[in-house]
Amino acid sequence: MRPEEPGYTSEEIKKHATSTIIVMALMGTLITYVETMVTPAINILVTDFHTTYTQISWIITAYVISGTISAALFGRLADIVGRKKIFVTLSVVYTIAVSLGGFATSLGELVAVRALQGLGFGMFPVAFALLNDQVPKERLALAQGILSATFSAGAALGLVLGSWIIDNLDWEWSFHSAIPVALLLTVLSWIILRDSRSPVKEKIDYLGIAFLSYTVFSFILAVSEGQEWGWTSMTIILLFMSSAFALAYFLISERGLSDQPFINLDTLKIRNVLLANISGLFSLASLYFLFFTVPTLLQAPSPAGFGMTIFDSGLILLPAAVLSMLMAPVGARITLVKGPKVSIIIGSLVLLLSYVFLVFLRSGVIYIMAGASILGAGLGMVFVGIINILLLSVPPEKAGEATGMNVVFRNVGTAIAPAIAGVFETAYFESVAVAYVPFSIGPLPVIPYYFRFPSSSAYTIIYGVGIAFIMANLAIAAMMKNIKVKKNEEIPD
Repeated sequence: MRPEEPGYTSEEIKKHATSTIIVMALMGTLITYVETMVTPAINILVTDFHTTYTQISWIITAYVISGTISAALFGRLADIVGRKKIFVTLSVVYTIAVSLGGFATSLGELVAVRALQGLGFGMFPVAFALLNDQVPKERLALAQGILSATFSAGAALGLVLGSWIIDNLDWEWSFHSAIPVALLLTVLSWIILRDSRSPVKEKIDYLGIAFLSYTVFSFILAVSEGQEWGWTSMTIILLFMSSAFALAYFLISERGLSDQPFINLDTLKIRNVLLANISGLFSLASLYFLFFTVPTLLQAPSPAGFGMTIFDSGLILLPAAVLSMLMAPVGARITLVKGPKVSIIIGSLVLLLSYVFLVFLRSGVIYIMAGASILGAGLGMVFVGIINILLLSVPPEKAGEATGMNVVFRNVGTAIAPAIAGVFETAYFESVAVAYVPFSIGPLPVIPYYFRFPSSSAYTIIYGVGIAFIMANLAIAAMMKNIKVKKNEEIPD
C-alpha cells in the first residue's frame, strides 16, 4: 500500500513523508556514528583496560558481526511481524545499549555492549522498507539516497566528533553524547511512523535463522581476525569451513526442507537484486579502504605520514561526508530521469577518479582531502542508485528482506576492506624514530626508539586494489537492467 491512503490529504501525506525521512536520516547517522566514534580512542582503551591491540579490535568486530546478523534477521522479521513494531523495538534496545556503553568497566563489558549496539543495524533494512511504504513515489529516490548517504556521513562524523570528544573529555562521553539522540529517535519513531502494510502471517523459520546467523558470524569473524590470528591458522581455516558448511545447509533448507523459508532464494535469482547486493559490497569496501588508511597516513609521523592530531585528521574526512549527503539529491535526480543504473555508473566513475587521485597525488594534505571528498561525492550517487534499483526490482512486501540482505553484503565489504588493507600495511612498512631513550654508556647521550608505520608502497597498493574493486563495480553496474520510474508510477510486481 502506498502512502496515498484514504483519509489523508496530499499536504498531510507530504508532511508525514518529510517527518519520516528526517527520522530515518537521524537513525542512519546515529548508528554509523556509534559504529566509528570509538575508533579514535583505540590507543586510550588499550591503556585503560590493560589489554592488547588484538583484543581491543573486538569492540569493532563484535559490532560488525552483530550488525550483519541483525540486518539479515530483522529486515525479514519486519515483513512478517510489522515494520513499525520491529523498528521501535530495535530503537528501544539500541537506546539501552548506547546508554550502557560509557559505563563499561572492563573490555568484556564493552565488547558485550558493542554487540548489543550492533542490533541497531537491523533498523536499516526496516527503514528502507518504511520509506518505500510511506514516501510518495516522486520523492522516494531522494529519500532512499539520503538514508544511504548516512553510511558515510555518520562514519565520518564519528571520526571527527568522536575524536574531539575523546580529546577534550574522555572516551566514555562518546557514548554519553549519543544517548539524547537515541532517546529522541525512539520517541519520534513511536509518534511519527505508521504501518501502512499488513504483516504477513507465516511461520518463522528459526532453524534457517540460526544457520544464516552462524554463516555470517563465522565468515565475518574469519575475515576480521585473519590478519591477527594468521590466515593459515587452524582457527581461521575452521571458521571458513564451518561457514561454508552452514551456508550449504541453509541453502538446502531454504530451497526445499522448509515449508516457509526465512529467505526466499528466488529473490536472489533476480538479476538486479543479486547485482545490487554485490555492488553494495564493493562500494562499502571502497569507502572503508579510505577510512582505514587515511587516518593512519595523516597521523603517522614524518616521513611515514604528516604527523597530524586525531581531531585534525578527522576533519580531513569531513568534506567527504558532506559531499556524500549533498550528492544524494543529484543521484536521486539522475535516478528519476535516467534510471538508477545510470546513477550507479556515474557515481562509480567518480569513485574511480578519487582512487586514481589517491594513487598518484597524495604528497600533501590538500590532495588527500580532495581525493577523499571526490570519493564521498561518488558514493552519494552510487548508494542512491543501488537501493532504488533494488527496491524497484522486488515486490513491496519483500522490501525488508531485500534491503536486509543488501546491508549484509555492505557489512561484508566493511569487514573485507580493513582485512585486505591490513595485509599490505603489515607487509610494506618503514621504521620511524618516535622517541629517544636516555643512554649514558658510550658516545651517544640517547638512542632512538623506532616504530613501524605503513610505507608509501603500502598505500599505493591498497588504493590500487580500490581501483580494481571500483572497476569490478562498473562491470557489475553495466550488467544491471535499468528501470526508469516516472512520477506516480508504481513499483512493478
